[in-house]
Amino acid sequence: MCIHKKELTELDIYHRILRFKNYMVAMINKSLLPVHLQLPLLGNVVFLTQGLKYNFELILFWGPGSLFQNKWNLHPKYKRSGNRLELAQKLSRVILLIGLANLLLCPFILVWQVLYAFFSYTEVIRREPGSLGARRWSLYGRLYLRHFNELNHELHGRLGRGYKPTSKYMNSFTSPLLAVLAKNVAFFSGSVLAVLIALTVYDEDVLTVQHILTAITVLGVVITITRSFIPDEHMVWCPEQLLQCVLAHIHYMPDHWRGNANKSETRDEVAQLFQYKAVFILEELLSPIVTPFILIFLLRNKSLEIIDFFRNFTVEVVGVGDICSFAQMDIRRHGNPTWMSDGQTEASVYQQAENGKTELSLMHFTLKNPRWQPPQESSLFISHLKEKVQHDAQGGPSTQLLLSEAPLCTSLHSNESGAGAESLIASVLIHPILTASGLPGRDHRFVPPSSAASAAASVLASLSTSHHAHPSRSRPHVLLPSSVYPETTMYRSDRTVINSMSNSDSRIRSNALHSEFASAEMSLHAIYMHELHQQTSHPQRTSGHWQSSVPMRDFHTNTGFHGHGSHSSNISMPAPAQLGGWKEEEEDEDDQEINSGSSPKKAAPRSS
Repeated sequence: MCIHKKELTELDIYHRILRFKNYMVAMINKSLLPVHLQLPLLGNVVFLTQGLKYNFELILFWGPGSLFQNKWNLHPKYKRSGNRLELAQKLSRVILLIGLANLLLCPFILVWQVLYAFFSYTEVIRREPGSLGARRWSLYGRLYLRHFNELNHELHGRLGRGYKPTSKYMNSFTSPLLAVLAKNVAFFSGSVLAVLIALTVYDEDVLTVQHILTAITVLGVVITITRSFIPDEHMVWCPEQLLQCVLAHIHYMPDHWRGNANKSETRDEVAQLFQYKAVFILEELLSPIVTPFILIFLLRNKSLEIIDFFRNFTVEVVGVGDICSFAQMDIRRHGNPTWMSDGQTEASVYQQAENGKTELSLMHFTLKNPRWQPPQESSLFISHLKEKVQHDAQGGPSTQLLLSEAPLCTSLHSNESGAGAESLIASVLIHPILTASGLPGRDHRFVPPSSAASAAASVLASLSTSHHAHPSRSRPHVLLPSSVYPETTMYRSDRTVINSMSNSDSRIRSNALHSEFASAEMSLHAIYMHELHQQTSHPQRTSGHWQSSVPMRDFHTNTGFHGHGSHSSNISMPAPAQLGGWKEEEEDEDDQEINSGSSPKKAAPRSS
């Protein structure tokens, strides 16, 4: 691959790998793609399947009549505003033709989908019938929650860490009527199954009776399914705290979720991101029927908006080609004043990224690539955030208090793992609850109530102070630069182990610890930045509205960070149940442009 640049930065590499993916993330962020359907009785439904996503990419990026003339350049005519109406009509015709092609091929695709689902899931359902009740991150959720310039493995790891807390939040909602019905069905099915098993034990000839084995299998499946609807009567949940723990890992959530975590509307919106496996299979089976109508009747109406989007939000970068301007994470151009960009952005409402996507993506990319040198506006934003963290930390609890006073954090810290990432997250989330409950600390003194923002600021400021204390380990633009080997007691055991290992093993462990703590720091930043956003957009709300004085059971399992043995470098994370069949994760970006011998022509940067 020829590069027409003196220096190839990390951002350039990400832009080439994620060129089309960043466009998709931006269009979902700006609600440009018609994935929200208003259906009778069902209300607002999100519908995005593998087939529909394939058609979107076919129309926009690489299919016949698409907007791109090759893998790195937009057609020049789409960069000019003079003929936007003509181009919109042309795009509308392309969408119509592809929609009609989908309609003609619908019977064949439907038969293929049914056969594929049958051969993929029949054996799994027979062996593990409860697997259909497992959840997975939907395709829409993966695009909605994805940062700009976030690689597939980074997204998979982050959502994997958020799988357990999100499952706990969804399981906190139960239907009393459904639970009673499930108990009765399970009782009668179990009674019949017990009689059949007893008769089989008494006389093996019972198995020769017609359909006895089928009846035993069906009854077992029914019992397994109904038990999944029966909640644990001894479990007490705190939806608000569970949802904040989810936020620590997914990094994005609408403002109206705050304070409404116990409402069914919020639960339904989370379910759009975190769907049942059975719903995923059903949507894929319906996709051949629904996709043509979405293309013909919904996407065609968006033709002019799509043309304007690609013209206004496409920039040309030397040696990289045309990319989505949102992927540059330019605070001045796409920042939001309510996300700490006030006074640093010139973006209009149309140019602003929604839900703090620009600001959070910038922090995520900076932490994942500590040697990357951001532009001046981005550096100013990071410096401003760091100053705000230091200021808020002065009125917050000390880091030692967070790690030692909270009994739950102490139990985490004394675990065999010895890892500090869980303690960092758990201390920030649990400390405001403990202080609000009025419980005394270890020294029998009452601690004044504090918010999650001040707790997160205290931890971040402490880690930043550790960085300044060891300038030889400094890394540019990182608020947790010395998180791998800070001079604190909770890392001394790790340092002792590392010093006794070979250089290669130390390097591996160093990289593993850095990755873990970079993710932990990003979780802290997500909590902190959302708190500041709420204070800016809703100043009448206090942080107490988000916190709850109800303790949460098994909180140490909700952070999603798993313990690491003091002599192990493996990082484990929860994973959803695998059923086979359609791919659970997003398709990887086509990497042919990286391996190909051709490269984009050298051109001067432009801004639309």
